Amino acid sequence: MKKKGNILAMVMAGGRGERLFPLTLERSKPSVPFGGKYRIVDFALSNLINSGIYSIYVLVQYKSQSLIEHIRTTWRKEGVLPQHFITVVPPQMRREDIQAWYRGTADSVYQNINLVYDFKPRMVAIFGSDHIYRMNIAEMIDFHLSKRAHVTISTIPVVAKEAHKFGVLNLDSQKRVKSFKEKPRLTGNKAVCASMGNYIFDADILIQTLEEILEKKSAHDFGKDILPYLVAKKMRVYGYDFSDNRIPGLRDYEDQYYWRDVGNIESYWQANMDLLGRHPKLDLFNKSWPIYATDYNTPPGCIVGSQIDNALIADGAHVFESKIKNSLIGRGVKIEEGCEIEDSIIMDFSVIKRHSRIKRAIVDRFNTVEKNSFIGFNRASDSKKYYLDNSGIVVLKRGSRKELYW
Repeated sequence: MKKKGNILAMVMAGGRGERLFPLTLERSKPSVPFGGKYRIVDFALSNLINSGIYSIYVLVQYKSQSLIEHIRTTWRKEGVLPQHFITVVPPQMRREDIQAWYRGTADSVYQNINLVYDFKPRMVAIFGSDHIYRMNIAEMIDFHLSKRAHVTISTIPVVAKEAHKFGVLNLDSQKRVKSFKEKPRLTGNKAVCASMGNYIFDADILIQTLEEILEKKSAHDFGKDILPYLVAKKMRVYGYDFSDNRIPGLRDYEDQYYWRDVGNIESYWQANMDLLGRHPKLDLFNKSWPIYATDYNTPPGCIVGSQIDNALIADGAHVFESKIKNSLIGRGVKIEEGCEIEDSIIMDFSVIKRHSRIKRAIVDRFNTVEKNSFIGFNRASDSKKYYLDNSGIVVLKRGSRKELYW
């Protein structure tokens, strides 16, 4: 992909992800594994790289060590130019009047406004890192330039009763934002225009606005504070319709504008299941728009005497004389003889010992499931040993085993 203009990206990756507990017990939400070999943050970063945006700061905060290590080992994609970088930025507390962690999305950028000054971009792309989607951001930038916009907000249609989860935009016929309300309470199934939390700012407008508002008010968020302020000032704020976005290599059977907020255990589990099948809603087998992942230099997977139906099996996995259906098996997983796994996610380097049965469960990394275990069949038993989500999905928190099988 050709480098896209003079643009700096700031990826907000500090989310606690409390509703994803216990997957976020020891890591932030963007660092949660996904799809057998990825982390959630890999989708946002891959979208930027595939769109030709190579100057990226990743703003981290809560339980950030796992994410920092992941960026260090996975995203070593520096080019020959100094403008090609992916750099992790923890809270710097550089300003004497701000001695606190990031207090919101806008505050995270404001506390690092020196990075914008130093880079001197024409535009700043501010993107979240906790959603699963593929997006050609170059198309959004083209839209932003064609409208001579000061700010462009990526949007998706949602039903009105779901509006309380989003910022909601009212657009005119030219896609200019007439009003912006953060998480309004609406009813019914009528479609409304919702913010995805991804923005393109003209750099000078971003700097001016943050200094105007955050110097004077306790305003910390783009959705709650900054965007309504800009709309009220009659600035050129536009909504970019994500449903018009297309990436190379998209297949006819895929959701044409797939985007999922994996904010809780059930939505996270479902998004993983969306990767399965002959015609998945989100097909990862797209050479024209790859999602990049950590290279553990693992050996090939090994499957012996087993029945596998509709599953993704990552490299380095060993499956012996077992049955796997509608499941994702991570890297380096070992499944011993006589096991049955269905509708489940088994993350990297876990061991499922012989004659165990697992159904509708998430097994976090480095776990050992002892032989003859039954998980997902008895709510009372599961709730005593593991975390049982309200959706009925059983979650085993991150384990502690470190030995590998190669």
